Amino acid sequence: MSAQGPDLQATRIVILGGGPGGYEAALVARRLGAEVTVVERQGLGGSAVLTDVVPSKTLIAAAEWMTSTERAAGLGIRFGVPRTGADAAETTVPGISVDLAAVNQRVMALAAAQSADIRARLDREGVVTILGEGRLDGPRRVVVRPAGGGDDVALDADAVLVSVGATPRELPGSPADGERILTWTQLYALQELPEKLIVVGSGVTGAEFAGAYNALGVDVTLVSSRDRVLPGEDADAAELLEGVFRSRGMTVLSRSRAAGAERTADGVAVTLADGRVVEGSHVLVAVGAIPSTRGIGLEEAGVTLAPSGHVVVDKVARTTARGVYAAGDCTGVLPLASVAAMQGRIAMQHVLGDAVRPIRVQDVAANIFTSPEIATVGKSEVALQAAGSKYVTATLPLSRNPRAKMLGMRDGFVKLFAHPEASVVLGGVVVAPRASELIFPITLAVSHRLTVDDVAEAFTVYPSLSGSIAEVARMLHHPVD
Repeated sequence: MSAQGPDLQATRIVILGGGPGGYEAALVARRLGAEVTVVERQGLGGSAVLTDVVPSKTLIAAAEWMTSTERAAGLGIRFGVPRTGADAAETTVPGISVDLAAVNQRVMALAAAQSADIRARLDREGVVTILGEGRLDGPRRVVVRPAGGGDDVALDADAVLVSVGATPRELPGSPADGERILTWTQLYALQELPEKLIVVGSGVTGAEFAGAYNALGVDVTLVSSRDRVLPGEDADAAELLEGVFRSRGMTVLSRSRAAGAERTADGVAVTLADGRVVEGSHVLVAVGAIPSTRGIGLEEAGVTLAPSGHVVVDKVARTTARGVYAAGDCTGVLPLASVAAMQGRIAMQHVLGDAVRPIRVQDVAANIFTSPEIATVGKSEVALQAAGSKYVTATLPLSRNPRAKMLGMRDGFVKLFAHPEASVVLGGVVVAPRASELIFPITLAVSHRLTVDDVAEAFTVYPSLSGSIAEVARMLHHPVD
């Protein structure tokens, strides 16, 4: 990417895409005094709110109630057993069942409500929203085809932010039909639990949905092309999760690449590359996503795309076309809503002359919403080894934590990486229920270059799950000579 000087302060901002990158950018730009128009093709919040993050995590929240009951017996709680006494007939604890239609109705209602809240917020802030398909007509103009029909609308801009997201990738020759062969955006139309769900893809999305539907009582087969689930994650965390999956009755087919899927008389058949055929009632294809960057005038406007189709950006979200910025999944930096939002905010701060701190990928905390959850931040062990970095590490099983014992939690651990001499925290992994909440103190340590002693000497509540973080930090203390 060629070096570019600071952009002149802009007053007219047009944003393509109303997802986290787009709407967060719009709010920052309005606060800095710009005139802002957001062009969104499906609804404010984008796929993150309408078909991806919010719906999937709401579904997973329902599944969490089911996994929580696994610990009930160990806590002395029984289901479906009448109590003793005169009113025993009226105090029987009912069994637990899943009404998928009701679950999905709640999922989509929450997504719609969140989208409406975002629209209302943008309206209050004076952001103009246009529903329709937008494309660049050079680096300083966006042309919109309104969703309701009518003539195209041309919008001149001093700067443009492209935040158009990505769409699910499908198996070659096996297009999703929304009935039996499904992408993760189509699951919420199901009215009944699948009899047997085949999940193709063992990355984050595949693992999350496989775990959720398994918890909801579905017979799940997870097809993984790699040696283990979550091949890009911490090896100890992935191994633990795969063991949990198998212990709950899930079938995990490792080193099994799916070649295609087709409908049968009463279900689906997934053909593997080695010729084996796996049959089920439904198949969820979770094999990644394709950036929605083709055919919207990016290359014609001077924006460089990677071979994968992702927009090439620098650390302040600039593209190779002056005045054109990009944020979110279409950039391929990290497919996280938090990263999209940060890129959007940074882009507007930069283009409008505000103080800006370039994005630091190593500071990004990520979470996989399986049961248990897997949260990470900072340098991974693989990255440290690949870079030849010096590091020390310590791990503490969750089962040793007193609060975890009280709650009947067994599966999980806390792991920290630190520099052996400087003792600075380099990264961490938390595997536990609500790991997404527990990773925050480690994120602070990584972001502010705290030492293990800084973490160890901070007070924690006793008993608490976060106490394990301080304890692992104490394990890494380097005595003074």
